[in-house]
Amino acid sequence: MKGFIEDLFSPTHIKRTLFFVSVDSVIIAVSLYLCFLLRFEFNIPEHYLDAMLASLPFFIAVKVAALFFFRLYRMTWRFVSINELFNIIKGLLISEMVLMVLIFIPLPLQLPVYPFDALPISRFPRSIFLMDSAISLILISGLRLSKRLFLEIVLKQNQKRQGSKTIVVGAGHTGEMILRDILGRASSSLNPIGLLDDDANKTGTYIHGVRVLNTIAGLEYEIRKNDVEVVIIAIPSLDHKNIRQIYDSAKTAGAARIKIVPRIYDFQGSKVNLQDLEDISIEDLIGRQKISVDYLEIGEFLKNRTILLTGAGGSIGSEIALQVSGFEPKKIILFDIDETGLHNIGLKIKRTFPQMIDSIVFVVGDIKEKSKVREVFDSMKPEIVFHAAAYKHVPMMEYNPAEAVKVNVFGTFNLAEAAAIYDVNKFIMISTDKAVRPTSVMGATKKVAEYICNSFNGSGNTSFASVRFGNVLGSRGSVLPLFMEQLKHGGPLTVTHKEMQRYFITIPEAVSLVLQASVLASGGQVLVLDMGEPVKIVRLAEELIRIHGLEPYRDIGIEFVGMRPGEKLFEEILTAEEGTVPGKHEKIFVANSSDSHSIDEIKFVLSQFANVLNAAPDARDSMIRDLLRKHVKHFADV
Repeated sequence: MKGFIEDLFSPTHIKRTLFFVSVDSVIIAVSLYLCFLLRFEFNIPEHYLDAMLASLPFFIAVKVAALFFFRLYRMTWRFVSINELFNIIKGLLISEMVLMVLIFIPLPLQLPVYPFDALPISRFPRSIFLMDSAISLILISGLRLSKRLFLEIVLKQNQKRQGSKTIVVGAGHTGEMILRDILGRASSSLNPIGLLDDDANKTGTYIHGVRVLNTIAGLEYEIRKNDVEVVIIAIPSLDHKNIRQIYDSAKTAGAARIKIVPRIYDFQGSKVNLQDLEDISIEDLIGRQKISVDYLEIGEFLKNRTILLTGAGGSIGSEIALQVSGFEPKKIILFDIDETGLHNIGLKIKRTFPQMIDSIVFVVGDIKEKSKVREVFDSMKPEIVFHAAAYKHVPMMEYNPAEAVKVNVFGTFNLAEAAAIYDVNKFIMISTDKAVRPTSVMGATKKVAEYICNSFNGSGNTSFASVRFGNVLGSRGSVLPLFMEQLKHGGPLTVTHKEMQRYFITIPEAVSLVLQASVLASGGQVLVLDMGEPVKIVRLAEELIRIHGLEPYRDIGIEFVGMRPGEKLFEEILTAEEGTVPGKHEKIFVANSSDSHSIDEIKFVLSQFANVLNAAPDARDSMIRDLLRKHVKHFADV
């Protein structure tokens, strides 16, 4: 018996729907009756009472149908929002108009049975509809707000919030969502005592009962004054300089923990909660750029398209897959030789965009195999290709130049040729700043890959472009994972040269700019991303040690071990010979490259490489380097 009662009262979608439909029906009936009472000053004439009773079933049917149409029976009662209230307004207004048409406008056709023929329609008061709309809106909205009001206002009057004193930096939309989530959790370990915002007009105002205490410049003062333990940075658009200032102020004032909102992927209806918050990282302090992209424009480019992504299991490829999933493509083909990488990105997409998982196709394959590449293009007909598959580790490719040529050169050719044959709309290749005045085999092979894309442009309907950027923090093969591993084992952190410096950007920001560049790119271009200011590698090592609560050179050492094969102290994004012209986006430029090759010329170059690849291993590597010096401008200077 006990189990039966528990099952009876346990919440399910069907029970919740039946409850709301039943109560809404009662509300609609009460609303109509109240309208007639008010209209006739609590003395309804008998013939109007008959008209009301005869009309009532149609009022209930039409209004409930409208609420179903706007999905108001699929909402979560606990988290009803302005969006649901707006849908209630739309549903009720449309239903009132439908009822007015049914009652006051005669149908042009003579139907066998017209439901209102028996009603005294001509005497149905028109003011009833306006009054009914208002009363229905109040009662139906009140029902849906009741649980949230009870939990968030009534219960909280009797609760004294416990937990770590917390300041939320940012009193905008993101800060409001974070604050609402904290306050909505009875068992939250955080106790928000205030917000900060650079908009001085917000100071002194309240959000969900929590006061905006000061501007961000007053963070250190407010932490000391209120004994704040936790700081949450809730401004997604902040660049690393501003984040660094907030971090330094919070640490100086004694805050124990600093959290930050992550990259938001759901561009259509982004929501952030406590589970999304991350500990502030070295990427935030060094590489996070203030980037603004046109999500509407990107969405128009990607929505309902079939997209092929090579290198989908890598750090750049997997981020492209995640961000593209937020724009509702028709299908995403994830192509990689690494099945573990594909599995991992599949799990991330399923967690972030569960509605997209049936639109994902996983292809384990090698871009060096022309037959496999053709098979994918022939069977799946991609419309947009993002080519991120490459060997990119500079020292490793110095020891394996043949593999660099096979993947970076021949693999790119296989994909570009297939894209041209199967009329892909746009082909975007991910390039690198190491292709500029290349001093490494990796950089030189990526330069040849740029040549290949340029040569295919104009040969058909496909638009080919390359997007060139520098180092991304946290990508596989980059310096940051190496430092993290060394730090885990107590150091020392190894830096190749005291003056070594690189351009850095975080993976999410780099990929956002890649997507924007893919929209803006016209055929044959090499687009260059603005990477901001270069950062010394030794500074990166020092910051990483400090963010873990340690002191550089005292707790953890830093050793200078000498430059590796193929490295250079400074990396250019563009050569002086190329130059740039401004693009349509402030952080995207177009390289003025004078290098141009026909497809026949590219095929001739590739035939030379093919012959060399068949040479004896002891002579092959030097022959490959000789060919790269012959065909890649500036690599001859190495």
